[in-house]
Amino acid sequence: MTGFAGFGEAAVDFYDGLVADNSKAYWNDHRELYEADVRAPMQALLAVVEDEFGAGKIFRPYRDVRFSADKTPYKTHCGALAGPFYVEVGPDGLMAAGGYYRMAADQVAAFRTAAAEDRRGGDLERRLAALRKAGAEVGGEQLKTRPRGTAPDHPRVELLRHKGLYGWRRWPPDDALHDGGALERVVSTWRELRPLVEWLSDHVGRSELPRR
Repeated sequence: MTGFAGFGEAAVDFYDGLVADNSKAYWNDHRELYEADVRAPMQALLAVVEDEFGAGKIFRPYRDVRFSADKTPYKTHCGALAGPFYVEVGPDGLMAAGGYYRMAADQVAAFRTAAAEDRRGGDLERRLAALRKAGAEVGGEQLKTRPRGTAPDHPRVELLRHKGLYGWRRWPPDDALHDGGALERVVSTWRELRPLVEWLSDHVGRSELPRR
């Protein structure tokens, strides 16, 4: 794999500073570091993986503060998507993930229907167990209680609580962040998460609800 040489040496320091001073003044003073050591490497990473995982998109660095009590203007990490796969770099290092972070109402309904069935739900349980055994984390927003109409003794009652479902791995800042090791970590994790992503694609799919 070529075209990606790691994130810049100043990437973590840039975000450490942004955490301490999340202001327009700091951003403007250090924007060149963001462009050179964060954004450009992320673009290079997405270009390298495009043939296998699809075209990528880097999220905007600006927070949407319209409905938030927290009015700090900038995100303290850089995240990007390649289809249902996600990569993030920030003060805590590198993260790679895959799955459905937040499902729309029609996706949640399709997920619960599939996960409740012994065949499809059992298949998902086995895929998640394999991920956990390999050392990946499994997360996703959940209801505080079981979904309405679900029997308390349902064999997958905990799974049915999910409103989002994804797997992920995180690595603290180290030398590999700044060389090709970061790419190897992302690609190997995305491949590892592919069975979960494929299950979600097959049995949940995209939302058909209109976007707000």
